[in-house]
Amino acid sequence: MRVASGLATADIDRLRQALTDGKPTPVWFTAAAVGVTTGQQAKVVAFDDPAEGDFIQVRPHGSRDVLSFSPAELTTVKPPARPKPEPRPEPEPGPPPEPEPAVVHEWEPGFDEPKREPRPRKQQPAEITVTLHATVEGEWSVDVLVGKKRTVRWVPVPAGDIAKAARSLPAEVGAAISTALAASRERQLRRVEQLKAELEAAQRALRELG
Repeated sequence: MRVASGLATADIDRLRQALTDGKPTPVWFTAAAVGVTTGQQAKVVAFDDPAEGDFIQVRPHGSRDVLSFSPAELTTVKPPARPKPEPRPEPEPGPPPEPEPAVVHEWEPGFDEPKREPRPRKQQPAEITVTLHATVEGEWSVDVLVGKKRTVRWVPVPAGDIAKAARSLPAEVGAAISTALAASRERQLRRVEQLKAELEAAQRALRELG
């Protein structure tokens, strides 16, 4: 099955506009795409900025995962359908075969050669980059890059899980994370005190109103 080449700049502009208009255009994987089936359909869900490397996020048909690909790995040209095989004509009946003479096999003692199991295909190791990010409000998220593909894009992580992970990291890293968590806790405490004061003031005003 022949699949068209990757996306041109004009194709990317049309995909961006279609996504903005709420009418995403389907795309198909080219032979350059790794880890997916060539010719499989996908749906564009987002574009990363800046447009470098694997910046087009798509969801393959029949999957809930969102993966990032480069323009060379995608195309807007739908691959042609595979032709159906023509039925083979049934052979004409011939004369019945003559019975074969019985063959007597002499048995010799020995050992059966063990069957060789096929060797599993080794996957090439890829460099993995895990990045933790904390906002000034104390919200944490994680980003994972496997080779050149972003498999996890800034997924929120509870601060409690970050605190548990910090205990297993080197002391310098754990100290930095603990400092950020302590600052976030202090901000939340001040926020709680502020809300308490506002609540007490509202209750006093309500009592004065009878």
